[in-house]
Amino acid sequence: MAKKSGARDTANRARLFVYSLGFIFQKPVRRILMAHGWGLKLGLPLAGNDAIAVWGRKPVSKRGFAVARRFKKPVVTVEDAFLRSVLTGREGEAPLGLIMDETGVYFDTASPSDLDGWFHKSLALSKPELQQAIDNMALIARLKLSKYNNYSTDKVTLPKGYILVIDQSINDAAITLGGADADSFSDMLAAAKAENPDKKILIKTHPETLAGKRQGYFCEQDCDDQVGLITAHMCPADLFEKALKVYCVTSQMGMEAIFAGLKPVVFGRPFYAGLGLSDDRGPKSDRGIALTPAQMFWATHMQYSKWYDPYFDRATGLGQVATILHARARQHAQNQTPAICVGMRLWKRGFLRAFLSGGRAVPIFTDDPLDAVEIANRKDGRVLVWAGKESQELTNACALRDVPLIRVEDGFLRSVGLGAQLVAPVSLAFDNTGIYYDPTCASQLEHILNASDTLSDFDLKRAGAVQDRIIALKMTKYNVADRTVKITAQKGQTIILVPGQVEDDASIQKGAGQIKSNLQLLQAVRQDFPDAYIIYKPHPDVEAGLRVGGSEADKYADIVAAECNMAVLLEQVNRVATITSLAGFEALLRGKAVTCYGNPFYSGWGLTDDRADKINRRKARPSLTALIHACLIEYPRYWDPVTGKPCPVEVVLERFERGQMGAGTGAFVRILAKLQGLFASYAHLWR
Repeated sequence: MAKKSGARDTANRARLFVYSLGFIFQKPVRRILMAHGWGLKLGLPLAGNDAIAVWGRKPVSKRGFAVARRFKKPVVTVEDAFLRSVLTGREGEAPLGLIMDETGVYFDTASPSDLDGWFHKSLALSKPELQQAIDNMALIARLKLSKYNNYSTDKVTLPKGYILVIDQSINDAAITLGGADADSFSDMLAAAKAENPDKKILIKTHPETLAGKRQGYFCEQDCDDQVGLITAHMCPADLFEKALKVYCVTSQMGMEAIFAGLKPVVFGRPFYAGLGLSDDRGPKSDRGIALTPAQMFWATHMQYSKWYDPYFDRATGLGQVATILHARARQHAQNQTPAICVGMRLWKRGFLRAFLSGGRAVPIFTDDPLDAVEIANRKDGRVLVWAGKESQELTNACALRDVPLIRVEDGFLRSVGLGAQLVAPVSLAFDNTGIYYDPTCASQLEHILNASDTLSDFDLKRAGAVQDRIIALKMTKYNVADRTVKITAQKGQTIILVPGQVEDDASIQKGAGQIKSNLQLLQAVRQDFPDAYIIYKPHPDVEAGLRVGGSEADKYADIVAAECNMAVLLEQVNRVATITSLAGFEALLRGKAVTCYGNPFYSGWGLTDDRADKINRRKARPSLTALIHACLIEYPRYWDPVTGKPCPVEVVLERFERGQMGAGTGAFVRILAKLQGLFASYAHLWR
């Protein structure tokens, strides 16, 4: 039952019958299909609107086509979407999107497909639709995303103006159904050499070949003085940056080269050929239309591909999938270097092992700084230390051995419950320069903020949405208590919140100026704002009796807001006055004035009333939105407490909204946390 190419009508179709084990045993694929309105079934398709599902054009798909012919039912071809995952499917990772084509399949270019219909529809895009495609294409380029995203953080030097030749897996269906064969690859390399005799030629190996799962068409025997192999895990965006020309057969990277502003030389008949965007040397593929890269992107990524949110088991859009894939790729890349953790308290080791998973080895824990450096040096690894526990001995040993030293600290959206009560965080900062709360030296957060003028419109809109969501949800770092306090300020009187801090905390020791205690802070605020109504809120750890931070607040504050919700307090005040408290950042986020008597991470950027010495390194003048993007999106890493996977900040916000970040902090939980940490210390013995 042939169907006009284009989007499917979902009004009456739901049952999708399958006849291959892949659909049955791959739960993620089933969930994606269900999220997009298809219910997978076994048996015979007897109802009027039943359809048959086949995966690509694998040999097993013949079974589905045979049943479809017998019962006169339509076939839906399922395939991976153009942004798939970090690792390949053969390495066991589930996709984040699928293609569900009711006409054919995009890589069988001798026959029509739904993608052809979307190409034609892209010619009539409105200006807002076209701009959305341009913005999304820029987002994918900024995040450096491709179909597979197993990239190393190791720097590989590429020659400027080199020629990029793209290999593929032998006998891939996209090759044979794209009018190509092994000779096409030989012809491609020969043409690249003949047309660029004075240029270096580098062959990009397919990800599945790098993973040892499938063989490619090229190997070391094809290399000579002019030709070399790229065997490192490099993302296409970095490869395109210095490439003068790109040669391919039917690889998806040819399309990605188009999005990067290149015109690939094509020796097959891929789906992106014949549209005026490529130099076609393969079988004729004149489509009769010419597209812009943005129109092609709209068709391939925003219409033809169907996206999935694995955290909440639902269909979603391209933007959300891009942030999910970026979060996962970022963690995977950073965790490729072995991690040796030193001086980590026992209860922290369990969640640190989760944050550091997905790499070549599980983290190793030790309490001896020199032992940690020795292991890291031997394993070509890095040393991780909780920021407040860094010693000069450790710093010197890492510098002497040229071992990277990473400081770890809680992120700015941490948990429901206190860290001092052994509640695991959902966000951590990993800083290889310094740490955000120590203004005596640079940090990665400072570097990010000093480069904040490069943010895209998408980045700023995303940060603005995060800001709005946090305000609406009344979120803060710890999210404890919901008690309120009655404020008796006079009409027109300025209301100032003074958040208490833990006085032996590293942020005070490193970031305080002349004012170093809660009492001194209250005295200064009363002197500088004599007519204000001052609210003093003790720190939650101090209130819980877990840390030191006392004061004689009653002498200087109009009221002490004990065990009150920080978000509720912030809604009621005009200003926050602090030494280095995170409450200052939380106040900025809500549009409040902030006076800083120390040097917290958010001061010195032109957004606060600063009473301490200026930090000359903080040269940029970012907007509040750019500050939020740096602090809540780019600097920290997030971990989903439900699925146990790395995630973007938006997932954490929704978990909080759904009440899925609940903290259990009883004696049993504390014992369990320490036991998890104990076993995490020895995980390297059995992994």
